[in-house]
Amino acid sequence: MKVHYLEIVTREVDAVCAAYASALNAQFGEPDARLGGARTAAAAGGGLVGVRSPLRESEDPVVRPYWLVADIDEALAAAVQAGGEIAHPPMQIPGHGTFAIYLQGGNDHGLWQL
Repeated sequence: MKVHYLEIVTREVDAVCAAYASALNAQFGEPDARLGGARTAAAAGGGLVGVRSPLRESEDPVVRPYWLVADIDEALAAAVQAGGEIAHPPMQIPGHGTFAIYLQGGNDHGLWQL
């Protein structure tokens, strides 16, 4: 199992990025519109950490891992079969791959296919 993208949704983007920069020597870039305006930093072993503001007023802060999968449709179907509920169907982000989100056990879970 590998987390390809760790998404942190917060109302304090600059403060969270500054804390990670200070504590972990992470270097966050400028907002990436393709990732909802997230500022991203490279994660050890590949992948990204993205910190962004809520995209709508009703979006709560959340930390959501996106697990790297070979076949997103198959993985999402398996999650639904195990009781998950699709929150966002697979969507391609040019230059980044395809993601999906499902809800299960009171948590958000993400899948990512390159």
